[in-house]
Amino acid sequence: MSILKVNKITKSFGGLTAVSKASLELEKGELLGLIGPNGAGKTTLFNLLTGIYVPDSGAINLFREGEEVALHGLRPHNICKAGLARTFQNIRLFKDLTVLENVRIAMNKNIKYGFIPSFFHLPSYRWEEKQSIDDSIELLKIFNLDDKKDELAKNLPYGEQRHLEIARALATNPKLLLLDEPAAGMNPAETENLTKIIGEIREEFDLTILLIEHDMSLVMKICERIYVLDHGMVIANGTPEEIRSNKRVIEAYLGEDINDA
Repeated sequence: MSILKVNKITKSFGGLTAVSKASLELEKGELLGLIGPNGAGKTTLFNLLTGIYVPDSGAINLFREGEEVALHGLRPHNICKAGLARTFQNIRLFKDLTVLENVRIAMNKNIKYGFIPSFFHLPSYRWEEKQSIDDSIELLKIFNLDDKKDELAKNLPYGEQRHLEIARALATNPKLLLLDEPAAGMNPAETENLTKIIGEIREEFDLTILLIEHDMSLVMKICERIYVLDHGMVIANGTPEEIRSNKRVIEAYLGEDINDA
C-alpha cells in the first residue's frame, strides 16, 4: 500500500533545473534511500516534499488512513500536520533552548487546549502540559538524552544534536520521516549506533523512512530500496544489489565503487 506518490515533479531556479520530472513511490513501512552525486538535487527534492519549495509542475500525494492529501502547494506546517516530518542536512535546533524544550515545541502540534484553559491553568491545561513533558522524556530515552533534558541544545556533542533533531521530528507524530544525511559528521561507532536506532524507530513508531545519505555502507545495509538522482532526474530505482551493478549509477558516480562513494 502506497503512502507517498511523487509524479513527475520539476523545479527550476532561473535557467537551472534542479529537479526534472522526478517520480517516486513509497510503500507503507519501507525504509528507502535517496542517493546521487553532489548537486544531484536530493535536498531540493526533500524541500519540495516538505513545502519549502513549490514544484513548477507535477504532483505530490500522501496517503494516510484512507485519505489522499495533495501536498504540492501546502505550507510546511500543514504538510507536517498531514503526517510528514524531516530533519535537515545542517542541524536546525533551537540551540539556546534546552533539550527538553526542543522536543516539547514539536509536541505543540498535538496540543488541544485553547487560550482560556492556558490562561487560567485549568485542569485540561495542566494535564496536557504534563503529558507533553512525559511524552517528550520518553522520546529522549530512545536516544539516551533523557539525563541531559535540562542542558542547552548547543552544548550537546555533534552526534547527540543529530539525535535530538530526529527526536524532535518524531514528536510531531509522523507516518513518513525524511532524514537528510543523518550520519553526516559522525564517526564509525556513532554511525553504527544510528543505524540501529533508525531500524528501531521504524518498528516502534510504524514509520516509513526515506533518507539521503552519502555513507553508502549505511545505505546498503539498512535500505530495502534505493532511488538514484543525477542532474535532478531519477536514473535508477531498485534493491541495493540492483543499484550496485547498475551501469547508469556507476557512470553517475564517475566509475567509483558506490559502496565507497
